[in-house]
Amino acid sequence: MGSVATTSPFKDQPHCLARRFLPWTIYAILPLAIFRLYLYPLQLPRSSPDQLSSTTATTVTSFSDLSPPLPTHFSSSQAEEEGANDKPCDYTTGEWVRDESGPLYNGTCGTIKEGQNCITHGRRDLDYLYWRWKPKQCSLPRFEPNNFLELIRNKHIAFVGDSLARNQLESLLCMLATASAPRLVYQDGEENKFRRWRFPSHNAIVSIYWSPFLVKGSEKSPARPNYNKLYLDKVDERWASDLDHIDMLVLSIGHWFLHPAVYLDGDSVLGCHYCPGLNHTEIGFYDVLRKGLRTTLKAIIQRKGSHGNGIDVIVTTFSPSHFEGDWDKAGACPKKKPYQEGEKQLEGMDAEMRKIEVEEVEAANENAKQFAGLRLEALDVTKLSLMRPDGHPGPYMHPFPFASNEVRERVQNDCVHWCLPGPVDTWNEILLEVLKKWEGQKKRGE
Repeated sequence: MGSVATTSPFKDQPHCLARRFLPWTIYAILPLAIFRLYLYPLQLPRSSPDQLSSTTATTVTSFSDLSPPLPTHFSSSQAEEEGANDKPCDYTTGEWVRDESGPLYNGTCGTIKEGQNCITHGRRDLDYLYWRWKPKQCSLPRFEPNNFLELIRNKHIAFVGDSLARNQLESLLCMLATASAPRLVYQDGEENKFRRWRFPSHNAIVSIYWSPFLVKGSEKSPARPNYNKLYLDKVDERWASDLDHIDMLVLSIGHWFLHPAVYLDGDSVLGCHYCPGLNHTEIGFYDVLRKGLRTTLKAIIQRKGSHGNGIDVIVTTFSPSHFEGDWDKAGACPKKKPYQEGEKQLEGMDAEMRKIEVEEVEAANENAKQFAGLRLEALDVTKLSLMRPDGHPGPYMHPFPFASNEVRERVQNDCVHWCLPGPVDTWNEILLEVLKKWEGQKKRGE
């Protein structure tokens, strides 16, 4: 039998058809493609914002080492705009607004004085931690520790004054510690009233000097007469003798001037405040506060200005207390929220103490103009602090004050100092803005 053909009649047909129709297919598609590109141009793939930020962070890995980053809500254009604005920002008027972001640190910060560590002492109403100061006419950025450290690089900043100076210092140390750990390099044996920390990352020194009057004085104690003695014509050398090694001073006084005291100018007694049994004229304490601060600022200007090496001076204004009742008769500060605008007026002693401090700083600024490198400014925190009756330790100056069966009314309260973290952190936010302003003026050659 002959072989049977097994080849399909369609075996070679696909190749033949492809060769025949391919040119016509190309001719038909090409005009359509050109027309499509004309109407809808090709777009290059674009990175998402997250991808861009990730790429930037990877590329500029050492940016923080070269220059401190601005806060995310404080752009470089905003910085230039504020720097070019001759009108200073007024932080004294505003309101406390809710801020769910909370503080930068907690009660585990190792530098907080035990009596102000409200969290570890058992305070459970933590609502006081979630408020921010909102000035009326400007913004107050959240504290940026890297910015602050960069501004005090290779410098010594000293807090000098009473326990409110220490309160502010400890707040600053806790906020800075979130970026760089401070190292305690000096402390004395007198209740740690003189201490010094170093930030190795920036070669910066932060110190505290106990000097509740700024001028020379002897404090009352059980072993001494029950009144303070102040020499209003002499600065306290316990801190003033170190002026040559200090680049910035933050001064804070006020509450110790309310205590019984005898006042001297040289060897002459000027009078006293609440000194029954002594044959001295009662002269109160307002003029004494003014004279003591004037002596202090004059000494700083003379010692630093005459040598031409300058210094920056900040005076933190009087911080009101919030006792309801007498402080030594179970007075307390039970409020749980800030005052609203208009609910509490700045008046009486609080207003007068602030007024004296602001006026003396302004007068000293005029005297300092004859010297280069001297800058003085009042850190005006009186009004914003007045509006925070909820921010004091109260009974939590003691650990777990109600754990026992002790009667609540008998628990001693601290309504002068501030919980840490707490409202005093805002003082240092404003302090940072002052330093940024000064740095801008320096770069512009003002």
